[in-house]
Amino acid sequence: MTDRRPHAAAVAFDAIGDDYERAFAGSVAHRESLDRLLGRLAPRSRILDVGSGTGRPTASTLSGAGHEVLGVDVSPVMVDLASDRVPGASFRQADINDFPLEAESFDAVCVYFSLLQMSRVRQRSLLSRLAGALRPGGHLVLATVPLDVEGVDAVFMGQRVRVTSFGPEALRGLAADAGLAVDEEHATVFTPSHPGAVPEPHLFLHCHRKAREPMP
Repeated sequence: MTDRRPHAAAVAFDAIGDDYERAFAGSVAHRESLDRLLGRLAPRSRILDVGSGTGRPTASTLSGAGHEVLGVDVSPVMVDLASDRVPGASFRQADINDFPLEAESFDAVCVYFSLLQMSRVRQRSLLSRLAGALRPGGHLVLATVPLDVEGVDAVFMGQRVRVTSFGPEALRGLAADAGLAVDEEHATVFTPSHPGAVPEPHLFLHCHRKAREPMP
């Protein structure tokens, strides 16, 4: 029998909707991370934006710079908002864990805070799949809240969510296990602009897919 229960992350972010963009619009670190990525990309790069939200700032910044952007988000409300706000990019409503990814088909992958409601097993599996979807030498940006927590119930912007993450060292190991080399990392603390919000640590890893080893 098919499980037709709504996806927990879709329910939460359908309800949060537009408030998410307003709450995180002031993140200087996110915009600086996008600037660093833009400086590494060739013209007309093909980019996958995982958990694309409202499309801003990630998809809008990258498509505005002339790149081909595909955003994937589990929330239909977010996909509708992004499609309206960033007409220069394409968006699909899907669980990225089930979304078909062609090998070596993207020049860059962005994963901004979109793993936090997945189990550790799913995060590991997905990061490996995303690395495989990168062309050798391609770039992956991974941003998260770097806490050593697993299956913790929390309230995020008024919605009940279950959060899982990794500490900084484990996160670097996760990237390495996926075949990624960490080029740069940036840690900061950010307080969302939302009632009841508290300061939260943010970690940005800029990685690239290692080149294939030559055949002996």
